[in-house]
Amino acid sequence: MGTNSTTNGDMGWLATLGSSVLAGEPIERDTALAILALTDDQTPVLLEQTRKVREHHHGRRVKLCLLRNARSGICPEDCHYCSQSSVSKADISRYKIDSADQLLEGAKRAVATGARRFCMVTSGRGPNDSDIERFSDAARRIKGEYPDIELCVSAGLMDEGQARALKDAGIGWVNHNLNTSERHHPAICTTHTYEDRIRTIENVKKAGLSTCCGGIIGMGETDEDVVDLAFALRELHVDSLPVNFLIPIEGTPLQDRADLTPQKCLRTLCLFRLTNPEAEIRVAGGREHNLKEFQSESLFAANSIFVEGYLTTPGQAYRDAHAMVTDLGFEVEPGLEGSVSAAAAPPA
Repeated sequence: MGTNSTTNGDMGWLATLGSSVLAGEPIERDTALAILALTDDQTPVLLEQTRKVREHHHGRRVKLCLLRNARSGICPEDCHYCSQSSVSKADISRYKIDSADQLLEGAKRAVATGARRFCMVTSGRGPNDSDIERFSDAARRIKGEYPDIELCVSAGLMDEGQARALKDAGIGWVNHNLNTSERHHPAICTTHTYEDRIRTIENVKKAGLSTCCGGIIGMGETDEDVVDLAFALRELHVDSLPVNFLIPIEGTPLQDRADLTPQKCLRTLCLFRLTNPEAEIRVAGGREHNLKEFQSESLFAANSIFVEGYLTTPGQAYRDAHAMVTDLGFEVEPGLEGSVSAAAAPPA
């Protein structure tokens, strides 16, 4: 066992956890499980140790991201958490892929809210050639107006050639989450495999794109599953790691799950930061629903958040997000040069 391991109930490891990680000592499995098993009274110490690692790699900056649901519903996959899946009866809008004009308008809104990254997301098993052309056209137009904006696409299972086409168009990131552990994956999706998701991440890396890959917590997984996910992401050396917390949407198979508490969410965020210390950690979907009044404390682990909602659920307004960040003594990562004033942001 490493020097940051836990033995015989001795809690001394917790007080030196941040220093151990900064010294290059990887979190081991027993320590990872012990982090998740901490009590609510011990969580503030964990947050303080995690803050040291977060600030060492990312300072006190917080990157704002805005996503656009560029195609809603019409999906053949059976992901049990998703309101857009084939097994969902959720009352959501369903529409085909956005035009390049609509995606450009989405990017303008992202800039106006102070977001550095604009994420274009489509439901479905994976993109076809037309989808790739649509994203590529939109990306070139967006980069023509906002050359410094960060562009991310999330479009399902993807081969290397598709990823290369996106990179050539100016897209920098592809999101494709592992979602959960390999062991738990069949319990939440049967229409594609965990290996399919790993293969997409590998294709993205081969194409020279940055990887955005994380998971969803609260889907009936065990602490062992959460640790497996954190370690798998560490092994993949992901660049950007979104941590989602289940929103139990009415009409989905997981509508009745209520496994999370704010403190458990905070401990989970700390685990992902400590096992992936250099990655951009984003507290993503379900932040508002699950963290409640503890949202601001998530910034002790995460250096990035979404604003203005998610795919089919609302989220924190960008003005409130700005206030939350600055009230805690953090700073919003600067917006683009010449961007629209946040005060002039258009309505959703």
